[in-house]
Amino acid sequence: MSLPNGKKVVVIGGGTGMPVLLRGLKKQPIDISAIVTVADDGGSSGRLRSELEIPAPGDIRNVIAALSDVEPMLMDLFQHRFSKGNGLSGHSMGNLLLAAMTSVTGDFYNGIKEISRVLNVKGNIYPIANQNMSLHAEYEDGDIVAGESNIPKANKRIKRVFLEPNPVVPLPEAISAIKDADLVVIAPGSLYTSILPNLIVPQIEAALRQTTAKVVYVCNVMTQAGETSHYTAADHVEAIMDHIGTGCIQTVIVHNEEIAKDVQMVYAEENAEPVKSDIEKLRQMDLDIIEEDIVKEQNHSLRHDKDKIANVLYSLL
Repeated sequence: MSLPNGKKVVVIGGGTGMPVLLRGLKKQPIDISAIVTVADDGGSSGRLRSELEIPAPGDIRNVIAALSDVEPMLMDLFQHRFSKGNGLSGHSMGNLLLAAMTSVTGDFYNGIKEISRVLNVKGNIYPIANQNMSLHAEYEDGDIVAGESNIPKANKRIKRVFLEPNPVVPLPEAISAIKDADLVVIAPGSLYTSILPNLIVPQIEAALRQTTAKVVYVCNVMTQAGETSHYTAADHVEAIMDHIGTGCIQTVIVHNEEIAKDVQMVYAEENAEPVKSDIEKLRQMDLDIIEEDIVKEQNHSLRHDKDKIANVLYSLL
């Protein structure tokens, strides 16, 4: 669904951060497009992609849920995960529906469009690719590992990530969406396994350079063990620039409120800590910096606040 006079906003990402951001943005009078990673190889997604040779549906499913406008019961059904059943246990109903619709339509992207229509999705959802692909990481010690779910397990500093097959061909619609956008948002999320798999596709990088839209990166609030241990905000941006070069991002949004000590202690058990906003280093990268309170605390865990972040992004239009 498109709004005839709405500004065009493209959100790029995957994982758990992207749906939160989209839930806030869908309340705004804008035309949303979501470009989503399909490199996941764990859990239900991983089983379906290996058995049916389709792109991983899990992150797509969560984005559909975020942008959908249907009765809560129908969404509960779509997000239901089976806990029992030989072969069914662990699968999400939404993943199975995406796999089934891919089979019915003969194409993953067509399957997404049909389910989006049935579930009254606001906006357009584009998988980064319409093909099965695999994420690899090279660590600073030279070791290489294959598989998105395996990358954090080594708990070593990552030098770069890359995709196979190479080149991955993105959807033309995704490229057009970036070029035609009024604002492009790189969502928060796992830096090397949810965000960079989209950005390192060569045509995506080129589109980010060619678009007249402002490109904004919403930085993570906490580090992630096995991916970004001890990373500052500038380290996050530097990792992106190391992969796609300078000049692709103009603005970075960072959280500027102190995180409660009891919350920090909970995250410390997972070897995670607050991402320090080294503002001066970010300025040296020739970036505009927006410092805002963009999170909320819930049961001793932090989440980006969908309304706060949506309001900040909408103000940029």
